[in-house]
Amino acid sequence: MISFCIHMRFSPDDRDEVTELLLRLTEASRQESGCVSYIPHRVEGDPDRVIIYEQYKDAAAEAAHRNSEHFKEYAVGGLFQKMLERRRDDLHALA
Repeated sequence: MISFCIHMRFSPDDRDEVTELLLRLTEASRQESGCVSYIPHRVEGDPDRVIIYEQYKDAAAEAAHRNSEHFKEYAVGGLFQKMLERRRDDLHALA
């Protein structure tokens, strides 16, 4: 199992568009056979920070996500164009 969080920051001017892109990306990503969990969050008290918690069955499933048409459209062509910061934290389950 592969688990990680993506941390992003956006301009307040892009808040509505970012929300729409996240909703579309989430809906499509959750349909992927290798996607276990895909949950976007806004940070309480800082609505221009977004954290996406993602889990995939294996590395192949994660690669399939990154190579999907919806990822290319909504993430690469949308969110990546708007983000001011991005960080990935890989997670390792304790149990």
